[in-house]
Amino acid sequence: MTREETTYNADSFKASLGWRKVLVPILIGLVAAGGLLWWNLRGVTFVEDPTSEKQRYAWVDTNQNGIPDTKDESEFVANDQGAYSKATTSELIADYTWPPGAWIPLLGAVLMVILRDAGYIYRIRILSDKTLSWKQSFQVTLLWEFASALTPSVVGGSGIAIYVLNREGMNLGKSTATIFVTAMMDEIFYIIMVPLVILVIGSENLFPQEALFEVVKPQTFKILFYAGYAFIVLLTLLILLGMFFLPEQTKKFLVGLFSFRLLRRWRHHVEKLGDEIIMSATELRGKTVGYWSKAFGATIVSWTARFFTLNFIFLAFVGGFDQLVVYGRQLIMWVIMLISVTPGSSGVAELMLPAFFNDMPWSDPAIAPLLLVLVAVLWRLFTYFPYLFAGVLVLPSWIRRTS
Repeated sequence: MTREETTYNADSFKASLGWRKVLVPILIGLVAAGGLLWWNLRGVTFVEDPTSEKQRYAWVDTNQNGIPDTKDESEFVANDQGAYSKATTSELIADYTWPPGAWIPLLGAVLMVILRDAGYIYRIRILSDKTLSWKQSFQVTLLWEFASALTPSVVGGSGIAIYVLNREGMNLGKSTATIFVTAMMDEIFYIIMVPLVILVIGSENLFPQEALFEVVKPQTFKILFYAGYAFIVLLTLLILLGMFFLPEQTKKFLVGLFSFRLLRRWRHHVEKLGDEIIMSATELRGKTVGYWSKAFGATIVSWTARFFTLNFIFLAFVGGFDQLVVYGRQLIMWVIMLISVTPGSSGVAELMLPAFFNDMPWSDPAIAPLLLVLVAVLWRLFTYFPYLFAGVLVLPSWIRRTS
């Protein structure tokens, strides 16, 4: 295939990554965060404070579940001997004390973002056999992240990434092979880490214990995760088999599988995928151990930093929590976010985080739901929104440079 036969050209590329596209995920994220705030700001909260001089209330457990539902007024009755007092959300916010030194872990979160991108930049330079300069590797990485942020997670930005590498001067086979290898290494890291984390902390600590907005049940999260994990394992095995052992046979198998009536509509795409696997296999023959070890080492650094960003953000609000549990729950969230149809999982990510981390040991449980919304917003500000703005700034100069 020639460069003219690729999916994108400069005009369509700019159109697919323009300002209007950027506004969509921003608006979705703001709506999701606003919805969380509204959900948690409604009504009043009963705070356990036996020394309060306000009107006191006693918990009567009307629903017989043994757990004080501090937002349910039917659970409490006025009683001078009660241990609870009623407070509005604004009163709780006014009384909140920001933990001393909270800015230090936030600097740690910034460092994680830098390490994540540095690992990606180094990896793309290694996979290009150093034909890409550091500046080119930086811009390719940034535009790839930009494209991923603007496309649904279930689609990803791989097609755009191939165009970006091709425009940098890589032939189509090398561009395709580079994208396949990055995807494969990402999946291998994930496939290895999930069982390791489950072995250390147990699967019972990784899933939400309560329904999300009383709609999505905890069992649903488990079903989505295990189905997604199984699909990732099968897909990775298929890529490994095709690129390193039986590329032609893999293409024949895929084409044959998609010849059945129910799957025939996707046969053309599968034929293209088979051609890409064969091209990738040709490009990757004879690569050294150093090539693979350096690239996978950069993958480990990038993904570890990516997940530990949230750990550092939580440290600004909570002390004494299990770091590995926070890390492990993000592994679960990542698979579920992959099936999102919104750009960059915008909205889905903001809504899921409170569901997975509502049991954190907050110093002030009464205000915990609001703090979770703040953590979710900060998390996306560190790991998602910067790529939207940086991509818009870099795109025009990159197109001029590669024209």
